[in-house]
Order: sequence, then structure tokens, then C-alpha cells
Amino acid sequence: MTARYRRHPDLRLTALEDEGVALHLGTRRYYSVSESGVDLLEALVAPRTLEELVAVLTAKYQVTAERAAESARAFVEHGVRSGVLLVEDTA
Repeated sequence: MTARYRRHPDLRLTALEDEGVALHLGTRRYYSVSESGVDLLEALVAPRTLEELVAVLTAKYQVTAERAAESARAFVEHGVRSGVLLVEDTA
């Protein structure tokens, strides 16, 4: 099975200059998000695989695929734990 991730429907995102602020309406919690985190959250409006998120990072930033994979994995794990991201398993 391949996991696909998406933003929680209650999440609102505001991008600022080099960062962003996310608000989870259900929990009323705010999150400070880095520039790359904003890019990932914007991509996660639609369900995406971890590999697709790595592609988002490597397309915009001068970073190796390995480093992008580490960053994307950490972002997704934290997002799922905090309830900001949802996981969908597909066959």
C-alpha cells in the first residue's frame, strides 16, 4: 500500500514572506511554518505521496533528493501526529 497525505480540511494557511501561519480550526491551534513547509502544505490540498512531496522540494530548492526525503518525511510525521495532516492508504 502507498500512503497519500493531505491537509486536514479544517486547516487554514496564510503565507507570509519567508514563512507561514497555519490555523487548525477544529483544535484552534496555530502553527508557525517555514517557507518549505508552506510549499508542502499548499501541495497537500490534494492527496500526495511522500515521493511527490520530495519532488516539490527538489523542484524549488537546491537540495539533494535524500535531504528532501528526510525533510518531507519529518514534516509528514509531525503533521500526522499533530492532526494537521491526514493519511489515506491506497492499494
